[in-house]
Amino acid sequence: MGSEQIRRWESGALAHAVTDPFGQGPVPWLRGNVTYFDDTGQVVPWYVDGQAHPAATGAPAVPAPRTSGPRSADDVRRQIKGFTSTGAVAPGEAVDFHITVDPPQEFAVDIYRIGHYGGDGAAKITTSPRLSGIVQPAPLTADRTVSCHHWWLSWRLQVPSFWSIGAYVAVLTTVDGYRSHVPFTVRDKHPADLLLLLPDVTWQAYNLYPEDGRTGASLYHAWDEEGRLLGEADAATTISFDRPYAGAGLPLHVGHAYDFIRWAERYGYDIAYADASDLHGGHVDPSRYRGLVFPGHDEYWSAGMRRTVEVARENGTSLVFLSANSMYWQVELAPSPSGVPDRLLTCRKRRGPGRSVLWREIDRPEQEVIGIQYAGQVPEPHPLIVRNAGHWLWEATGAQDGDEIEGLVAGEADRYFPRTPLPDHEERVLLAHSPYTDREGVRRHQETSLYRAPSGALVFASGTFAWSPALDRPGHVDPRVQRATANLLDRICKRD
Repeated sequence: MGSEQIRRWESGALAHAVTDPFGQGPVPWLRGNVTYFDDTGQVVPWYVDGQAHPAATGAPAVPAPRTSGPRSADDVRRQIKGFTSTGAVAPGEAVDFHITVDPPQEFAVDIYRIGHYGGDGAAKITTSPRLSGIVQPAPLTADRTVSCHHWWLSWRLQVPSFWSIGAYVAVLTTVDGYRSHVPFTVRDKHPADLLLLLPDVTWQAYNLYPEDGRTGASLYHAWDEEGRLLGEADAATTISFDRPYAGAGLPLHVGHAYDFIRWAERYGYDIAYADASDLHGGHVDPSRYRGLVFPGHDEYWSAGMRRTVEVARENGTSLVFLSANSMYWQVELAPSPSGVPDRLLTCRKRRGPGRSVLWREIDRPEQEVIGIQYAGQVPEPHPLIVRNAGHWLWEATGAQDGDEIEGLVAGEADRYFPRTPLPDHEERVLLAHSPYTDREGVRRHQETSLYRAPSGALVFASGTFAWSPALDRPGHVDPRVQRATANLLDRICKRD
């Protein structure tokens, strides 16, 4: 039983996260609790006890219960796990939480809003009353699709009309000290300079809940009957939004968005908030904003998402892609079994009927929107090499042609593909050209792109995972990237 349980804890999602050396991003309640690198430089998930001796098999040791401070809940014992069934909400609306607690006991929910807050990274907005926790039914599974839509409602949070819009995290804590997280978004329809789009569609694509070695599945992984992790050929083709996020309950790569939010709110940018699923569902009117900002890994796009963004660009709304590998897979969203719209996400990849769903394989390459497109993974961080330093984006950064910004090409990289069509443009410039070596030892390169559409819209693509962390993540901040990003946003927002 012991070794089987250890196998179940070998996280496919976290294994995939190794390609992103900037996983979660610091938030106040996680500092010191999440470790990706041990003393030897090996990547270890949050649940491995560095003080324990690994088993003879070399498998990580399951940590002994800590005697002080909160402990992260997991998907094997499900001490406390939850999700919201409501998607983004407006002030005055309600957020419905569905939570399982094992063993049954009281718990409380602290609500944090992500922001600068004097460097804290978040502020506690409210705390729930003590709530009675129950063990919810086991997740339902059908052909690798895992759903908890049948869980009872545990708590309804009525969002006061005076709350600020933004990215929120509910922190769930049991009486005996186990903790998990549930992210959610509060949005409204008021105009703003910038609309930040949280990539919840991509977050779910990577979500392996439950990470239990048996039933969990994402668009990347599932398990066989022996508890061994399987790859994409055996992964789910349809996944549900109605389930918790795996592990500690925060999505993979969520830190990229939080890094941008902390930095942008520190400097007073006028920002509205929405989810990618809002973009799909027609809840976003791009004409209300000067620019749309995609702050994190945003790989999975529906036809509706892409169409809305293309129309926005044609009507003069700028686009800012601060990560890499955006708009790569085409997906479909469908109603849940109970009829709630857009709660099931399907991406066929290489399985099942229907056409191939890479955008570039249906003659709609992402470069036609973004200006560059996905080139591959970057196994070790490399420097970003500045190009065209006389351009206004690099103004007052001190950057010169050929300068190296250490570690800025990381995780995954985009570049310009010469044989792939470019978008219509009035002007276009590549602002970085950065060699790196892939896993096979092949020499490749990353590029950073900016073009002006005929409408006047600017479209920027960083071409790397590490751009947002360079804005406001301790240990990764680079003033040149901060200033370049400010130059871009100030021009989009028409700041003097």
